[in-house]
Amino acid sequence: MDKIIRSFFWTGCMFLLSCNSNNVYSDYQALHNAWDKDESVDFTFRPPDTVQPYNMFIHLRNDENYKFSNLFLIVNLNFPDGKVIADTLEYKMARPDGEWLGQGFTELKESKLWYKENVVFPASGNYTVAIKHAMRKVGEVEGVGELEGITDVGIEIDKPDKK
Repeated sequence: MDKIIRSFFWTGCMFLLSCNSNNVYSDYQALHNAWDKDESVDFTFRPPDTVQPYNMFIHLRNDENYKFSNLFLIVNLNFPDGKVIADTLEYKMARPDGEWLGQGFTELKESKLWYKENVVFPASGNYTVAIKHAMRKVGEVEGVGELEGITDVGIEIDKPDKK
């Protein structure tokens, strides 16, 4: 029952976000149980033009099962012509006292994280953003195989605000 209520809540939030006139693309994918270190969360989209700059965000939802105060991601932006831009990103997820930085009134918190600012998609066609986690415990070489506590991953592409 809790999952049904959560689903309706997030569907309502997505509806409200879609009313934003600057929003060009927004999508989420749920992670079931845990995020495997080899699992890529992929989003394929077609930008509306090849000259307008856009801002890109990564959305993450986490619950109390997330055991870290930060998050490392490997994000690949794949162009239609085969070009790939790879970024390793670190995001703070909690304050030093353990309080989550995300928004939300329940144990589920949502974080809207900057990915790219004023990016232009120079070629027409389909682009793909592929996101993997790159978490590891302090002092260990091997990455965390099953990352618990991240429940959903999303991306958002917006037109920058006119000043």
